[in-house]
Amino acid sequence: MTTIKDSVHDHIAVEGVAAALLDTPPVQRLRRVKQLGTVTFVYPSANHTRFEHSLGVYHLANEALAHLGIEGRQAERVRAAAMLHDVGHAPYSHNVEDIVHRRTGKYHDDVHDILDDGPVARALADHDLDPAAVADLVAGDGELGQIVSGELDVDRMDYLVRDAHHTGVPYGTIDAERLVRALRFVDGDLVLDEGNVQTAESLLLARALMNPTVYSHHVARIAKAMLRRATQRLLDRTDTDAGQLRRMDDCGLRVALRECDATAALAHRLDRRDLYKRGVWAEMEAVPENLLDTDQAAIADHERAVAEAANVDPDAVILDVPGRPSMKESSSRVLVNGEVRRLSEQSTLVNALRAAQRDQWRLGVYAPAESAERVGNAAVRTLGLDIDDTRVRDVRPGVHATLDEFN
Repeated sequence: MTTIKDSVHDHIAVEGVAAALLDTPPVQRLRRVKQLGTVTFVYPSANHTRFEHSLGVYHLANEALAHLGIEGRQAERVRAAAMLHDVGHAPYSHNVEDIVHRRTGKYHDDVHDILDDGPVARALADHDLDPAAVADLVAGDGELGQIVSGELDVDRMDYLVRDAHHTGVPYGTIDAERLVRALRFVDGDLVLDEGNVQTAESLLLARALMNPTVYSHHVARIAKAMLRRATQRLLDRTDTDAGQLRRMDDCGLRVALRECDATAALAHRLDRRDLYKRGVWAEMEAVPENLLDTDQAAIADHERAVAEAANVDPDAVILDVPGRPSMKESSSRVLVNGEVRRLSEQSTLVNALRAAQRDQWRLGVYAPAESAERVGNAAVRTLGLDIDDTRVRDVRPGVHATLDEFN
C-alpha cells in the first residue's frame, strides 16, 4: 500500500490494482497535463494536474464502494476505472478535445485502445481484470459505471472541490463526503437517499457558479480559442496526426507549436500572455439562430468574411461560438417519499439556474488589441448581431442588474 498526501482529501491510501496502475506511463503522463488548461492565464495558482484529480476520484470511488457495500472484483474494476478515467485526455484537457474528436471519433472517455495492451493491460491482467470491462466503466456504461461517469459521479465531486481549492474561488465548495454517503442504488439507478434534495442542489449550484467565474472566464476562453486555432493548424500543416496529439502532454504540444512555422506566432503570444482581446461579447438573444449551431467549416468562413470587412489579416479574427447551455446535473435522481425523482422535477432552483446559464452565455469575437474595435464593428455587421454600440458588455442595464447600477 502507498499513502499519498493530497491537498484536498488529506491522506489517500492507494493499494491493489490502483497501486499497480499508479506508475504506468499513461497515468504518469497525467502529471504533465493541467486540470484546467488555459484557466491558468486567469488564476496562476490553478496548476493542479489530471494526476492529482485521478487520485482524488480514486479516493472518492473507494469511499463510495465502501458505503454501497460493493466488494471483490467488482470493486477493483471500479477502482481501476477511477484511476484511469482521464488517461484519454489530450494535452490541455478539454481545450483541444473537439479537434481530436473530429479527426479520431474519440472523446476523452473512450479509452479502449489505451487499455487494450501495454503496461496498463498487464497491470489489469495481473489483478484478473478485463481491460475492456474497465474501459466500459470509464465510459459510464452499466450500473457501476455511474459511480465514475454519471450525473452523480465522483469525478464531478472531486473536480469541483479541487478546482475551487486551487483557484481560490469559493463557489465550487461542496460536501463531497456527504454526497458519497448519500449514494444508493434503486432499480439500477444511482440516486441520492431521502432528505438530500439540497445536497443535490449544492452540486448543481457549485457547477453553475464555477462556470462563469472559472471554466468560461473570458480570458480563459480567448486563450483556449488561440490554442485551438494553433493546434488545428499544426495538424493541417505538419505530419502530426490527432492520434499522436492525443498522447502528448502540455509541454509537448507547446514545443510542437513553437517549432512549426505556421503556429509559432500564436505559440509565442501564449508564451508571453499576449492574448487577443474581445471585439464582441454578445448575449444569446443578440445572435442569429443559425449561428448558434454552426459547424467548424462555417465558423472559418465567417472569420474570413469578418476579416475582409475589417480589412485585416484572416489570422487576426477568431470567432468563438460555445455550445448551447446544458445542465447535466439537473438529471440527478433523488429519493423523495420513497419515489425516485429527477432533480429537475423536484427543485425550483433548476429553472432559475437554467435561466442564469442562458444569461451567462456569450458569443465572442477576438482580435489583437490594435484591431479589436475594428473587427468588432465588422463582426456586428457581417454576422447580423443585434447589439448596440457597446461591443463588450457583461450585463444589460435593467436586466439582472448589478448593485453598482444602483449606486
